[in-house]
Amino acid sequence: MNSAQFDRASEAARFVAEHAGSPVPDLAVVLGSGLGDFASHLADATDIAYADIPHWPAARVVGHAGRLVIGSAGGRRVAALSGRAPSYEGHDMLTVTFATRAIGLLGVKVLILTNAAGGINTSFSQGALMAIDDHLNLMGTNPLVGPNDDRFGHRFPDMTEVYSRRLRALAAEVARARGTTLEHGVYAGLHGPSYETPAEIRYLRAIGADAVGMSTVPEAIVARQMGIEVLGISCITNMAAGVLPAPLDHAEVMATASRVKDAFIGLLEGVIGGLR
Repeated sequence: MNSAQFDRASEAARFVAEHAGSPVPDLAVVLGSGLGDFASHLADATDIAYADIPHWPAARVVGHAGRLVIGSAGGRRVAALSGRAPSYEGHDMLTVTFATRAIGLLGVKVLILTNAAGGINTSFSQGALMAIDDHLNLMGTNPLVGPNDDRFGHRFPDMTEVYSRRLRALAAEVARARGTTLEHGVYAGLHGPSYETPAEIRYLRAIGADAVGMSTVPEAIVARQMGIEVLGISCITNMAAGVLPAPLDHAEVMATASRVKDAFIGLLEGVIGGLR
């Protein structure tokens, strides 16, 4: 990573700060496939298209609106990123993690990463919500590969607790209070865009994965390098290949995300409102 990445991320952060109003949000939520409705629940919101933010990568996947919405929820100012730029579109890791870098420079201290994921753990039901306790980086690369810019953080950041124990406990407490089932498990991040084969799913289950997807892991690594506290929430929008005798389809992902959106939004609002 060269200094140009820091300069570009800083320029994007300044642009957002100028348009965000006061106070600048210290919490951000990245919304995965089909989960973007949370952004429409923010009060007193400012809506910025990714295309208008300097250097910000586009979000082209169906179910990703490609907009940054800044507003209020749970008594806090929140930045909601409706969509992301995944590596399977051909982006390098600098591009995939650009938004994370920019919001870190904006001053975000807590990042909630959400995604649509395939269920590997056979005790999970389709539509379940899962707090990510840990991850397996099986993407074949790492977003910190290359020259390190110390202004973003240490060369060798500790990954003992990528996903905050404090925030996971808060999410579990909120879920219990709302009568929402919140599973816990390990998320495996793969490159995609093809779904995994049944043999690959058997392998992932054998090495400890409970859910699988194509995002989140690079963002979480970069966030931790920058000292940002991370909570990860997966929506199990489909059961992974071989779990059920049916082919996988992105339309099913979108339909399931829509079906559970109220529980998902309620969990997010409860977590945000419970932060201290």
